[in-house]
Amino acid sequence: MFEINNAFEFSRGRVPLLISMPHAGTRLTPAVEAGLVEQARSLPDTDWNIPRLYDFAAELGASTLAAGYSRYVIDLNRPADDKPLYAGATTGLYPSTLFDGQPLFREGGEPSAEERERYLAEIWAPYHRTVAEELARMKAEFGYALLFDAHSIRSHIPRLFDGKLPDLNFGTFNGASCDQRLAEILRAVCDSAPTYSHVLNGRFKGGYITRNYGNPSNDIHAIQLELGQCSYMDERAPFTYREDLAKSLQKVLRTLLENMLAWGDEQYRK
Repeated sequence: MFEINNAFEFSRGRVPLLISMPHAGTRLTPAVEAGLVEQARSLPDTDWNIPRLYDFAAELGASTLAAGYSRYVIDLNRPADDKPLYAGATTGLYPSTLFDGQPLFREGGEPSAEERERYLAEIWAPYHRTVAEELARMKAEFGYALLFDAHSIRSHIPRLFDGKLPDLNFGTFNGASCDQRLAEILRAVCDSAPTYSHVLNGRFKGGYITRNYGNPSNDIHAIQLELGQCSYMDERAPFTYREDLAKSLQKVLRTLLENMLAWGDEQYRK
């Protein structure tokens, strides 16, 4: 039996901020790899280059958690019961289609139910256990915890949204996953960076991670950021990271995270 290992990379920081990257993984299991249609083999729906884009996180002292396996194996930003999070077109815990609606697997090529149970137990569960434990540790040490769920997506996907996606798409589950004042501070940062378009709780309101772990009344504040990939990379294979674009975006991202930490320090200062 294929051994599942290196399900994620985790680095513990020194401040109460965890950056989660659940869709950055590119590893496939043999069963998934064998069944993919040809157009899926380049893994086009991956949150490409996200760990590299946030490589300044260690300087900030943030903890980071990045998936090792592709969302085509199992989607870490979906609930274990696979209950839909969005009305309309979306993908599930075990995706069956590409973002454009085309089948992900050849006919009869989907992994077995037994295979998928392993993915849930050995990939999904350890990732979420790490999120929960790290947030609990932060809250015990600092009195609060901040969760930043980092994502990206092609800027044009007609099946999922109309037109071109804004560059920065914040989700707080309509205000339920973090303090409203924190969300407004992040919006103000974006207002001061007019090169980039932004929206709060538009098409992307936050997936399972944001909704499940964000609990402002318990001093845990979660925000999802979905980036339009054209803001830092080439959106078609081989999905090249564009240093000329990314450098400017990184300044904005760093300012966003610094403002999150400054808000927390002021809000919970004793």
